[in-house]
Amino acid sequence: LPALWDSQLLIKDLLFDGVSVRIYLPKEASAGRRRGAIFFHGGCGIFGSIRGHERICRYIARKSDSVVVSVGYHLSPEHKYPTQSLECLTATLHFLQTADTYGVDPTRVIVCGDSAGATYAANVCQELGHRADIPKIRAQLLIYPFLQALNFNLPSHQKNASVALLPRDRAVLSILKYLNKDCSLKEPILAGSHVPESMTLKYRKWINPDLIPEVFKLGYKPPLPASFLPQVHEEVKELFESRLSPLLAEDDVICHLPDTCIVTCEYDVLRDDGLLYKKRLEDNNVRVTWHHMEKGFH
Repeated sequence: LPALWDSQLLIKDLLFDGVSVRIYLPKEASAGRRRGAIFFHGGCGIFGSIRGHERICRYIARKSDSVVVSVGYHLSPEHKYPTQSLECLTATLHFLQTADTYGVDPTRVIVCGDSAGATYAANVCQELGHRADIPKIRAQLLIYPFLQALNFNLPSHQKNASVALLPRDRAVLSILKYLNKDCSLKEPILAGSHVPESMTLKYRKWINPDLIPEVFKLGYKPPLPASFLPQVHEEVKELFESRLSPLLAEDDVICHLPDTCIVTCEYDVLRDDGLLYKKRLEDNNVRVTWHHMEKGFH
């Protein structure tokens, strides 16, 4: 759908190296180059759109006097994983390299997204952290991000297993649909049968209920150990790639990440993903601002 008219913004639909974007440019003249924000919408890579997130992009552009680029990446299953994250990366690179064209200071560009969009934002920052040939991303804003598919039995998964909009079952089903996998794999994944013991031990230092602050663990009951099912593991190996589970990236990647703002919600199965990533970043001397919405939903 075409953009709506806005009295304060000039809105254009463009292609950034073949990727559809909608750019929001403040109409009022600026004394210098503006800040830039690249926004990736949520929807688990299978739904959502530029149009569906237009209000928030307009709001960001107007309130922060920034140029906002909303990325309309292609959706799964018609466009298979990892098309979505690759198109987000392509659009980001294009904007960083052409920021001057839009009156933007390339050293003051942030990436942001909600839910799966936050996953793409985290992945983009990890992919570009070592690059010296392009301007550095100034910061990342992750709004209730999905960051790992190793453990679906963290305290927030238990507490919010049946909460509306994104119950735990639907979260796993959405991931399987995104990857074009058999949805019958849901139950063994929920139980943790897709993770070999060696991998559980390797990532325990990063994904562990013990790392969650006590205030968020009221009523938590550690699950019974699940039997490892090699055939399930083989079928869903993509779940362990840092592109889909940024929390599994190594420290030499994490330490190069930009300043970060993480937003979590109390009534959200993904709350603990944000809390664990916050700790990982802080442990690697990345500056983090954290906003927790006590009455917020995913």
